[in-house]
Amino acid sequence: MDAKVTWKGRLTFEGVSDSGFPVRLDTDKEVGGDNNGIRPMELMAMSLAGCTAMDVISILSKKRQQVTAFEVRVHADRASEHPKVFTHAVIEYHVTGHQVDEAAVVRAIELSATRYCPAQGMLAKVMPIELHYKIYEDQDGQPRLIKEGEYRPPNREGQA
Repeated sequence: MDAKVTWKGRLTFEGVSDSGFPVRLDTDKEVGGDNNGIRPMELMAMSLAGCTAMDVISILSKKRQQVTAFEVRVHADRASEHPKVFTHAVIEYHVTGHQVDEAAVVRAIELSATRYCPAQGMLAKVMPIELHYKIYEDQDGQPRLIKEGEYRPPNREGQA
């Protein structure tokens, strides 16, 4: 995989990789940016969410789960000192559907965490990642929480 960023002035860059889709990167005006693009660390958190989300929804589909809405949220804590790396993350999977099986959700999360998601596999080597899920029953477009829990992957090298 190859990626590049091209300077567009001040602290604005346009990033592009093999797929060819551009992403604008920038930062706050207080530190010299124009506040007109996503922050690089935000993009890392979004990449983590997107990587595991694609795995989980694909697995749930193969397990014939009736998912009507799906969202993955990532909260990442950062160090207070530079380089302000991520120090801990919580991934929340919000699955809405009709009679979605909790075991299927947990297995999909497990497979993403331990086998398929390279973003999660890489980041889990340098920081702890908690994996939480909430399952909602879709009642005519109104989700009702029916199950919630946490999946704890086996310890990985470097993970607390």
